[in-house]
Amino acid sequence: MRLIFLGAPGAGKGTQAEMICRDFSIVQLSTGDTLRANVRVHTELGAKAKKYMDEGSLVPDQIIIDMIAGELTKPELANGYLLDGFPRTVPQAEALDTLLIDLNQKIDAALVLDVPEEELVGRLTARRTCRTCSKSYHIIYNPPKVAGICDLDGGELYQRDDDKEEPIRHRLQVFHSKTMPLIEYYHSKGMLRTIDGMGKIEDIYKRIFTKK
Repeated sequence: MRLIFLGAPGAGKGTQAEMICRDFSIVQLSTGDTLRANVRVHTELGAKAKKYMDEGSLVPDQIIIDMIAGELTKPELANGYLLDGFPRTVPQAEALDTLLIDLNQKIDAALVLDVPEEELVGRLTARRTCRTCSKSYHIIYNPPKVAGICDLDGGELYQRDDDKEEPIRHRLQVFHSKTMPLIEYYHSKGMLRTIDGMGKIEDIYKRIFTKK
């Protein structure tokens, strides 16, 4: 099984991706993790990427594609994988299509979790972080045992600036503007599966594998 997973911040993509990978013994391949790993172990591609990152510039698509190409040929991905955070744009999706042809691989589906914006804002503004150890909580879905206090070290829980409403709405606006063309791209190829992302985690998971 080979999947692409799209979803706005707060849609619950991470939770569903973890369950899919666990149950189907496939690997979750995160672009961010791959990029950081290449930089950390000083690969040639990592060195090229770090130059752009140090300048505060976006890492060029070709460097990201070359990193992904290296990952997709690893033996541990032979049973399948779930691409998380890639592709982010239509040009990246087109480059991925070319790469997959070269590797004789095929994506089974592109999944997108559909959650109303007001629900996303509500979910994201409920995040809290420990000032001492940085452990994350959610006051609705994963609350601390004592309100405002970290379970691990008793540190104060606070709301990070990027978890406040205004920056969250900006992030969602950016996500939708960049992702809608990608959703339309996979829809035109007959690969898109839109999943209702509301309700219990287990119910959402069942919907992913329910044929419409």
